[in-house]
Amino acid sequence: MSRVLIINFIRFIILVFLQVFLLKNISLYNVSTPFLYILFILLLPFETPNLLLFALAFILGLTIDAFYDTPGLHAAACVLLAFVRVLFISITVQKEGFDNEPEPTLSIMGFRWFFTYAFTLTLFHHFFLFNLEVFRFSEIQYTLSRFLFSSIFTVFLIILSGLLFFRKKERK
Repeated sequence: MSRVLIINFIRFIILVFLQVFLLKNISLYNVSTPFLYILFILLLPFETPNLLLFALAFILGLTIDAFYDTPGLHAAACVLLAFVRVLFISITVQKEGFDNEPEPTLSIMGFRWFFTYAFTLTLFHHFFLFNLEVFRFSEIQYTLSRFLFSSIFTVFLIILSGLLFFRKKERK
């Protein structure tokens, strides 16, 4: 097995484990819940084929759904996240740059690009997830506050993990 496959498999297991056994129980004032597991989709290599990306996003979402007892909510949100990821990367990253920049990490792409990338994709994921979960306009204010504060909390954890676990590399 290749090194990239092993790293991503370990990343999948660790992020699901952290989400299910630690972050599931963390809620700030019942408004903000972090969903760090989306970092798996965010950090997949650029050259991941779209079909594989969507399949991995669906499997990740179903795995989280199994532990959260939410049939299909996280799976649908993760597939949307994968779709937005494809669009975002196609707009912001040059195709010939894939050889020099194998994956979208904080250390490779730089803080400004990675923050914009993580924040945009997290907003799409959380907005879709929370609106699909509630699915009524009577609680729109509570849903929007959950979406906003959970997005901020999740992006904070993503940036923190990027600063803690990735070594600094020179971008070409």
